[in-house]
Amino acid sequence: MRGRDEETGEFFSPSRSEQRRAALDVLELGQQLVALSAAQLAKLPVPEDLLPHIRETQRITSHIAHKRQLAFLAKQMRKLDDDALDAIRDAMSKDGEAARRETAALHRAEALRDALLGDDGDAALTELLATHPQADRQKLRQLVRNAREERAKNKPPRAFRELFRELRELLVGGSEAGDETLEGDDEA
Repeated sequence: MRGRDEETGEFFSPSRSEQRRAALDVLELGQQLVALSAAQLAKLPVPEDLLPHIRETQRITSHIAHKRQLAFLAKQMRKLDDDALDAIRDAMSKDGEAARRETAALHRAEALRDALLGDDGDAALTELLATHPQADRQKLRQLVRNAREERAKNKPPRAFRELFRELRELLVGGSEAGDETLEGDDEA
């Protein structure tokens, strides 16, 4: 029995329908997690104690046993706090904040690569190295030089792609101050 607050008239707890909808949402999230590969699961913020249950559910092929194990997985997931479940949902959704941040980082890396290979590439490289002092200066300079040579000689863009990978790693793994600086550039 839920009970009511006598002063406000509000219910103390969610209704059975709300509880059922929440449980079915968690079950659906569990089904989505089971459908992912190990590499995709590694990218998600799934708690360590939940991974064995997911692997066990993936391993079982019998329909009824799989359904029972999936229900057990959902039960274990309901024990998690809502923040952990929301983080998993956000990481899985294509429209989520994590996906937007990753896309923005890719766009920043592309723009930075174009600036490095442009006419004023030396100034852009100096600014990049000032913003990210942990960057490997020699490697970045060599990649920029090789990418410019490839472009001039119409060679396949090996160094061009390698420069992009290096910049992406630098921006994604960069310091908080560097990320704030680059986000400010997007707004301008």
